[in-house]
Amino acid sequence: MNASAKPAERFGDGDGSLVVSPVPAEAASVAQLTYNALREAILAMDVYRSDADLRLDEQGLATSLGVSRTPVRQALARLEHEGLVQILPRRGVVIVRKSKDEITEIIRAWAALESMAARLLCERATDEEIGSLRELFSGFVDDDELRLHLNEYSDANLRFHQRIIELGRSPVITGLVAGLLVHVRAIRGRMIGEDDRAERSIVDHMHIIEALEARDAELAERLVREHALDLADHVERTAARLDLPDEGVST
Repeated sequence: MNASAKPAERFGDGDGSLVVSPVPAEAASVAQLTYNALREAILAMDVYRSDADLRLDEQGLATSLGVSRTPVRQALARLEHEGLVQILPRRGVVIVRKSKDEITEIIRAWAALESMAARLLCERATDEEIGSLRELFSGFVDDDELRLHLNEYSDANLRFHQRIIELGRSPVITGLVAGLLVHVRAIRGRMIGEDDRAERSIVDHMHIIEALEARDAELAERLVREHALDLADHVERTAARLDLPDEGVST
C-alpha cells in the first residue's frame, strides 16, 4: 500500500473481523489498490475462528476504503474468481471457508507445489538466501522458549513455508499457491499450538534446511512434502475439535 494511506479501520466487530486500510485518493489505479487492499485483508484474517465475521458489505467496504462502490464491486468479482469470496444472489458476499475434506485436499495440493519449489530452490537460491531460512528460527533455542513465544514461532513457521515458495522462483507455482494461501495459513496457525506440533515442526524445519543447504533436491522435496502431508493427516483426525464446517462456504 502507498505510504500515505490512513491507518487501518476495522470493518465489522470483534477480533474475527476483516481489517482494511483506506485507499489513497491520489492513487493511479483505485481499482487495483482496492483489490490489493481487500485481498491482503482477507489473507490476514483467520477465517476459521468460530467468531469470524465472514459477511462483506459492499457499501461498508467502500466507506472503510474511502472509494466508491464500483471498484469494490470489481475487486469482489476478481476475488470470487480466485476462490476467496463467494457472491450469493440476493444474499450478499461472504469470505469462503472450506470444509474438512476441502482443507485436506488444499494442503495436499500445497504439499505438491511447495515440495517442487523446494527442489527448484536447491538449483536457484543463493547460499545466503538458504541461510536466511535458518535465521527465521534463531530465537527459538529450546522447547521452553518455543512455548513462551508460540505466536512469534507461528509467524516464523508461516514465513518459512512462504519463503520456500518464493525462493523456488517459479511464477507458475507462486500463482497457483496464491488462492490456497489464506486457508493453509489459517490452518497452520490454528494447529501449531496443539499437542507437540510446534516442537515436531521445528525439528522438521531444521531437517529441511539441512537438505536445502546440502543442495539435496530429492531429499528436500521429500521432506517438505511429508511435512505438509502430516498436517493434512492431522486435520483429518482433529476436524471436529477444530470446528471445521461439514460443507464449504459458511454463511
